Amino acid sequence: MGTSEGILRCNGADLAYRMDGPAGRPILLFSNSLASDMSIWDDQVAALKSDYRIVRYDTRGHGRSPVVDGPLTIDDLASDAIALIEQLALGPVHFVGISLGGMLGQAVAARRPDLLRSLTLSNTSSETDKPELWEPRIQTALTTGMAPLVEPTLERWFTAPFRASQPQRVETVRRMIAATPPKGYAACARAIQGLRQTAILARIVTPTLVIAGREDASTPVAVAERIAHAIKGAKLVVVEQAAHITPIEQADKFNQHLRHFLAAAAKHSSSGAASGPAAASS
Repeated sequence: MGTSEGILRCNGADLAYRMDGPAGRPILLFSNSLASDMSIWDDQVAALKSDYRIVRYDTRGHGRSPVVDGPLTIDDLASDAIALIEQLALGPVHFVGISLGGMLGQAVAARRPDLLRSLTLSNTSSETDKPELWEPRIQTALTTGMAPLVEPTLERWFTAPFRASQPQRVETVRRMIAATPPKGYAACARAIQGLRQTAILARIVTPTLVIAGREDASTPVAVAERIAHAIKGAKLVVVEQAAHITPIEQADKFNQHLRHFLAAAAKHSSSGAASGPAAASS
């Protein structure tokens, strides 16, 4: 019961994890983005921990999960999540992933549907359309460190009005990005650079919610639409006045959509899947 945390060896990596909320409740597993740690989900934990057992973990090479030498793929990161679910005996879980977390969440759902009750894909993609854009960021991280990447990342992550009106919140995120180990950033960025998994989306049978930010230039609405149309029965929600990190910039709206989806997903096994994707804006 309550909060517990630790580090668990999963798929050859040591993953830091934390659990919040009462035992015996449905489990939500949150997976973070590139250049972040599990604290990216603080607003969701605060809103949902009374009703769910919430498990967060730091992607390898991020937060308190150490960097592991060698190249990484999205499948490697999916295997980390699968191992965490199995070793902590969590499954089946409601999986919520943002950006990189959504990418590996797609792979988990395609490979191990038995481990998931539902899948929420926030501000993510199934294909890297311009892999060459990643090379300068990778080389900067490896040669100079994270400092030059912080401000450009914040500009992609949040709209200008949010950055101006929420300086303390943005400063917290600024420190989180800056604290990302450069080798961890580079390894996971290489995994994103090689992302090619649109073809696996048709294999996903888990009830799925796709969330997009209207002003997200990194993973635009059109990309979210592509994912939602490829996954049978997926629901698409477009959140207004949000860029790439919708769970922070529009936390209340994100939490509302997530809560409604989780309630519907709980009934899925008895009512059956929807016939096709639906779209909504908020």
